[in-house]
Order: sequence, then C-alpha cells, then structure tokens
Amino acid sequence: MQLDTISVLARSHELVAYARLGAVGRAAVEDAYWGEPARAFEYYAHANCILPIEAWPYFSFRRAQLGRGAPPVSGSVLREVRARLKDGPVTSSDVGGARRTPGWWNWSDAKHALELLYARGEAICCTRRAWRRVYDLPERVLPSYVLDAEPTPAECYRYLVGAAVRALGVATRRDIAGYFQLLALHLGRSLPRAQLLDDALAESATVPVQVEGWAEPAFADPAQLGARAPRKHRATLLSPFDSLVWDRARTRRIFGYDLSLEAYKPKHTRVHGYFTMPLLAGGSIAGHVDPARKGHTLVARNVALHDRKAIGDMAAALREAAAWTDCDEVRIERANPPSIAAALKRELT
Repeated sequence: MQLDTISVLARSHELVAYARLGAVGRAAVEDAYWGEPARAFEYYAHANCILPIEAWPYFSFRRAQLGRGAPPVSGSVLREVRARLKDGPVTSSDVGGARRTPGWWNWSDAKHALELLYARGEAICCTRRAWRRVYDLPERVLPSYVLDAEPTPAECYRYLVGAAVRALGVATRRDIAGYFQLLALHLGRSLPRAQLLDDALAESATVPVQVEGWAEPAFADPAQLGARAPRKHRATLLSPFDSLVWDRARTRRIFGYDLSLEAYKPKHTRVHGYFTMPLLAGGSIAGHVDPARKGHTLVARNVALHDRKAIGDMAAALREAAAWTDCDEVRIERANPPSIAAALKRELT
C-alpha cells in the first residue's frame, strides 16, 4: 500500500481502502494500518509502503543493502538518536525537528540519523502521529516469531515473488520484479538480483501462460486460473498510487489506459488535472476525473469518459465519493467530450 503526502479527497492509503471496501469509516482504516498491537509497518517496497507485519523478515536483504549505501551521518548524532529511541518511540520533532532549513529534502542531522536507522532496520515505523512517522525499536513492537526469523536473500526473494504473483494474478517477469523492486540497483547493489529472481520464479508455484497481445511470456497464480470472474463490478475511483494502476506500462497493457500523474507539473502544462483518478467500472478503466473539495461540494474539475455507456458509473462513483467525504453536492466544471456534461449532470440530480 503506497504512501504519499498528497491529499485531495483523502490520502492515497485511505483511497485504496475505499476503492476495495467502500465507504468504511476513516477511523477504522487508520486503526487497521496503525493500531496496536502492530499489524503493519512501513518500508521500501516499490515505493515507501505499508506492509503486513509478517513480511518484516523478508526485507532483511534490503535492510542490509540500504545500510551500506546510506549517506554518512555524524557518529555523535547517531549515538544521541539511538539513546533517545531506547527511552521510547519518537518522531523527528522529539529529536529537534525534521528540517534544518526550509525545503523539501533539507533534513536535519537528527532526521537523517532516524532515516538511516529506519533503512537499516534498527528503527521501525508502525504508526504515525499527525502524518509524522513514529520511530520505535523493532524489539518493542514486533512479535518474537517475526523478530527472530532470519531468512536468506534467496528465501526473501521466494517469499516476495510469491506475494507479488498472488497480488498481480497474471504478470510478466518485469511486472513481478517491479512489485517489490527486486531488480533495482540502488536497492540491492551487491546482490545477484537477476539470478535470485529467476531462481525464485523457477521454484514458485506459478504457471507459465501466454497472454494475447503481450510481447513477453507471463506467469499466473494457479488459484486465479481456477477462479470465476465476478458477475458484477463496483464502479469506483482509484488513487493513481493504487497498486492496481501505479505501474504505468502494466496499466497500459491490461487496460489500454495511459495513466497520467500531473501533480508535480506546473499548472499551465497539465492536460488532465492535478490528481487524476481513474474510474474503474465493469472491470475496465472507463474514464477519469480530477476531483477537488470546496466546502461541502465535490468538484469534478475535469471529467473524461472513454464510453458514453459509463455515464451512470461515473455518476455513481462521484455520488459515493461525495457521501464518503461529507459532501452533499457534486459539481461538474469541465467534461470531455463536452457532450457528456448534460447527461452526467442529469444522472447526478
């Protein structure tokens, strides 16, 4: 579950739960991620993600790699932060603040030390306060069966390959590697990454398959091959960081949809909008919307549909998102094609 600082209707980790489960209460979502006892932790998967607590041992190879490649931190600062951690969990504010000077990456020495300990696995984050990481000692929060496990890199790759295949259902070697960045140089510089991946694939229970239109061979989860396709699909809006679509090449291959994240572009260069959310409907990406919230109004700043038949699905998804975010009205600002605007507004009334 990828984490991100952007919050439009909600932060991405909330939007992913919403897309899967519907309008569950936010308190329940936060407790599921960061409640006690710890059921999840944060670490580097394909990005900074929330992961199930049982996966902690299987990132030991990455913690060893990141510990070697991290930037130097003053020994005295590192000792001071370690000592502070022994007294109890801390945020960066507790050790002097995250920033040395204004700016996104101008971290203080103490924040650098915390992040180094986090990368090495000497500190762990299992909860947040006001969106700040709370760093703790692994031995204080992890159950013994997790803390004491010491898998080899080969065992780590086997576990993570299996988890990736189950999550993806059907995937190429590149897809599987990307799910946990198993081939990324900066996350495994001294490891035989390609060999570890290929050995894990060979030893997995995957079934080699061919997918029409795919240039590369693929692997399937046998449990998915025997599953029935659902008769009904819920229409919902997806975060662009959702694991279903964050891999742009895979999203294009499966859905024929080019996902565009323009939040980091200058406003005047954006085509689709600041935080474009794809519409998942009928098992397909049927369109997208750039939403915003103004007071108790959900504003669809830019709505696009690939098929006019999806007007009802888009309206249903917008109404549900509005109710979930305590909005009592949906306003359409721009539609593409423009001819859908009137029909969409009628559906919303």
